[in-house]
Amino acid sequence: MRTKLLLGAAVIALAACDSDPGPLQRGANPQMPEPERGLLPNMTIPRPVGWGNEVPTVPAGYTIRAIATDLRIPRQTLLLPNDDILVAEGTGGSAPVLRPKDFIAGIIKSWGKTSVAPGHRLTLLRDADGDGTYETRNVFAENLNAPYGLALVGNALFVANQDALVRFDYAEGQTQASGPPTTVAALPSVINHHWTKALTASADGRFLYVGIGSNSNITERGMEAEEDRAMIWQIDVETGAHRPYASGLRNPTALTIQPGTGQLWAVVNERDEIGPNIAPDYLTSVREGGFYGWPYAYWGQNVDPRAQPQDPERVAATIRPDYALGAHVAALGVDFSEPAMGPDFAEGAFVGEHGSWNRTPPSGYRVVFVPFRDGRPAGEPVDFVTGFLNSEGNARGRPVGVTVDPRGALIVADDLSNTVWRITRNQAQSADAGAAGQGAAAQTR
Repeated sequence: MRTKLLLGAAVIALAACDSDPGPLQRGANPQMPEPERGLLPNMTIPRPVGWGNEVPTVPAGYTIRAIATDLRIPRQTLLLPNDDILVAEGTGGSAPVLRPKDFIAGIIKSWGKTSVAPGHRLTLLRDADGDGTYETRNVFAENLNAPYGLALVGNALFVANQDALVRFDYAEGQTQASGPPTTVAALPSVINHHWTKALTASADGRFLYVGIGSNSNITERGMEAEEDRAMIWQIDVETGAHRPYASGLRNPTALTIQPGTGQLWAVVNERDEIGPNIAPDYLTSVREGGFYGWPYAYWGQNVDPRAQPQDPERVAATIRPDYALGAHVAALGVDFSEPAMGPDFAEGAFVGEHGSWNRTPPSGYRVVFVPFRDGRPAGEPVDFVTGFLNSEGNARGRPVGVTVDPRGALIVADDLSNTVWRITRNQAQSADAGAAGQGAAAQTR
C-alpha cells in the first residue's frame, strides 16, 4: 500500500511539472539558465513499443537495415580487422536506494527499459561475402560481468567489464574465444551507481583509457564513495599499471581517439535535478591532468551549491568542455567519421544519444553528427538517425554505441529493441553490391 501511495504522489507531482522547457542548449557556447529545484525531477518515460515494420529515419541518400535482432541488450560494438563486428551485451549496477524519490524514480525509469535478460557476453557478426547481410552470428565469449567497452590492440582483445578490464587472445578471423580472459586491472565497482566502463586504446597501442562514472548524482553518498570515480584512467597495456588521466567527469560513457591527432575525446553525462536545460551533457577533448568540474561546478565554472563542502580552488581550475549536446540526452556512444561517409558527414563525430528520463519533452533518442572544422567542433549538430520515438511519444528503440566502418557505414547498437543497425551511403552501397554481383539493399528490416 505504501508503494502505491508513493507512486501515486509521484505521478501527481510529475504531472504538475509537465511544461515545455524550451529548446536544448547545444554547441560551443550554450547559455546556462538558472537552476531549478523541486521535490522530484520532471520524469517522462517513453514506453517501449518496438519497431514493427518500421525502421529508423536516415538522411536522403542513405539506407538503414537491421543486421542483428533479438540480441540481449547490445551496448557497444567493435569493428575487427576482417570487418567482423563484436557486440557487447549486458547491463550492470548495484547501487542501493538512498531516498524515497530514488525508489520511485527507479521504478518509473524501469518502464522505459527492455524486459530481455542481459546477455553478459560478446556476440560476433560476420558478413562473409560483403553484401551487407551478416549471415553468421555466434557467441564469441560469455559469462562476462556487464561488458561494455571494447578495444583491440594487436592480437589482444580488451573488454571493460563493470568490475575489471580483461584480455582475450585474438587471431584474425576466429569466431570464438580460445579460452577464458585474463584480468589486466581491477576497476572500481563498489556500489556502481554508474556501472558502464568506457574503453579505447591510444593511437600507438601503448595505453588503454577507461571511463569510470561517479557513484552518485551529486555526492549524496559522501565523497568517500567517489574515490577513483568520475574520472578517466590510463592503463599501461603491458603491465596493467594505471593512473588517473583526467578527473571531474561525472560519467564518461564513451571514449574515442581523433584520427590524425591521437587526441582523446569523450562524451560525458552530466548531473540531474537542477532543471530540464542544465547541466548539458557534452562532447569534449580530454586534457591529461585536466579537471572538468564534477561535483563542484558544471559547464566550466558554474558553481553547484549542492556539493559540500565547496571547493573554490577546484572550481577555478575547471576546464569548460568543447561542445554541449543538450541536457539529459544521455550520450552513450561516440566515434569519428571517415570521408567514405559522404561529403556532408566527412569531418566530425557521430554521437549516440540514448535519451532522457527527466525532461519534457524528452531529449536525445537519436544519433547526431557534430561537424568539425580544423579539428574542432563547428556548427549545430545534425540529426543522422532519428525515429526512435513515435508520434505518440513512445520508444521504438534507444541508441547506444556508434562505430564508423571506414568503408562507409555507421554501426548503431539499439538496447531497447535489441538490434544492431547499419547505415550506408547509397552510392557506396551500390558499388559494394555491384562488386558482389548484387543490387543495392532496400531500406527494410
